[in-house]
Amino acid sequence: MDINVMSALAEPTRMQMVELLRECPLTVGEIAERLQLRQPQASKHLRVLSEAGIVEAEVDANRRIYRLRPDPFRELDKWLENYRVIWEQRFDRLDDYLQKLQGKDTKN
Repeated sequence: MDINVMSALAEPTRMQMVELLRECPLTVGEIAERLQLRQPQASKHLRVLSEAGIVEAEVDANRRIYRLRPDPFRELDKWLENYRVIWEQRFDRLDDYLQKLQGKDTKN
């Protein structure tokens, strides 16, 4: 897992940008408007996301249209899968334990 991806996503404004771009590609101006940011602020955050490999920009005349790149999210999902398995096992053990407790309560 690339620490730059996690670092870039840790900032709330950048996470909001990712949520917007999940729906469809957008220009810097559209992102700035929807998040009520000045365009230079939006550009700064998009540069960080771009450097982390999270977004890519397509130049269309004088506009830059940003879209999400799938690779970082696949890597993040693989990384999280290890923890998902651990937590599922823990919840299964907890469920077994609680069922045993309920069985003891109904016997008393």
